[in-house]
Amino acid sequence: MSTAVKLHVKKGDTVQVLSGKDKGKEGKILTALPKKGKVIVEGVNKVKRHTKPSQTNPQGGIVTKEAAIASCKVMLVCPSCKKPTRIAHKIEDGKSKRVCKHCGEVIDK
Repeated sequence: MSTAVKLHVKKGDTVQVLSGKDKGKEGKILTALPKKGKVIVEGVNKVKRHTKPSQTNPQGGIVTKEAAIASCKVMLVCPSCKKPTRIAHKIEDGKSKRVCKHCGEVIDK
C-alpha cells in the first residue's frame, strides 16, 4: 500500500477541474481519498455501473455515479473572491490555515 498524500483540498470544498473531459466544471468535494491521492467531486467524472439486485437496491440495473479524479487535476475555488486559486499556508493561533493567493482571505474559518 502507498502512503497517504497531503491533499490541498478537503471534503466540502468547491473545486474547478483543470483537465480531462470535464475541464472547467465546478463541484463540491464529496470524498477525499488521501491514500490514493484522489477526490470524488459532485457531478464530475460520471461512470455507469451495472449492479445486481440486492436488499438495498431490489431493482438492480445501471447506476450512474461519480468516480475518483486525481487531486492534482482540481483547483480550489476561493469562497470570498470566487476564483480558482492556489493556496498558501499561514500559522494563526498555533494552527495552520489555508489562505487564498488572490485576495489573501483565510479559507479555513
